[in-house]
Order: sequence, then structure tokens, then C-alpha cells
Amino acid sequence: MDDPEIAARVAEYLELPYTITMVYDTSGGPPAWVVGVEELQGCLSQGDTPEEAIEMIREAMELWIGGYIEEGWEIPPPKDHFPEHSGKFQVRLPVGLHGRLAAVAEDEGVSLNQLVTAILAEGVGWRPAGERKRSRT
Repeated sequence: MDDPEIAARVAEYLELPYTITMVYDTSGGPPAWVVGVEELQGCLSQGDTPEEAIEMIREAMELWIGGYIEEGWEIPPPKDHFPEHSGKFQVRLPVGLHGRLAAVAEDEGVSLNQLVTAILAEGVGWRPAGERKRSRT
């Protein structure tokens, strides 16, 4: 991008948690990893490997978003995938497990809430949005 102001806005959008889908396509022509952004209609790319496809979709996103900014068109925000969830729930635990978790939290110097959140996140392979960028590259 030649315009630094547009480039800065594009960079801001690229930090947002857009939904990227990837499919290995063998239906026509040579097999390829096809990747797209659900919220950015028509923003698609492909690569010979998953890594290449992710690299290519980043470039496609830059062009797609930059073009929309230049035209003055509205750029859709990322989906709110879990609007019905508050981030708060209650869990009943066996007394011994509760005690053991509390002891581990104290040993680690974190709250019980922080410990349980970290354990659950690790269990489902989830990372906060700020950490996703580093782990995807």
C-alpha cells in the first residue's frame, strides 16, 4: 500500500479475530488448500500447503481490506461467535479436586480462577486473540 494511513488501517483490521476456514480441495485441477475469510465475502486464496495457504490469505485480506477502505465501503467486523455466553459459569467439583486446584494455584502464585482458566484453555487448544497471531505464523 502506498498510502501510510490506509496501510495503518489495514494493519488494524488484520489484528482482528476474523474467521478463517481451510479445506483441502481435490475436486478440480491439482489439489490445493483453499482458504477464505467468512466475514469478508469473496476473500479467498489457496496454497500447496496449509502454511502457504495462510500466508496467501493474509495477503488477500490486505488487498481486500485495502480496496474496501480506498472505496469507502464498510468492512464487516469479525463475528461474535458466542454472543449468548457471558464468560462466567459455575462448576461443582469434588471437595478433594477443589482443594488440590487451590493448592496448585497458591504454589503457582495465581488465583484459582486464573489457574482453572489456563487449564481449560490448554485443554481445548484455545489462545487469547493477542497470542493467536504469534502462534499462527
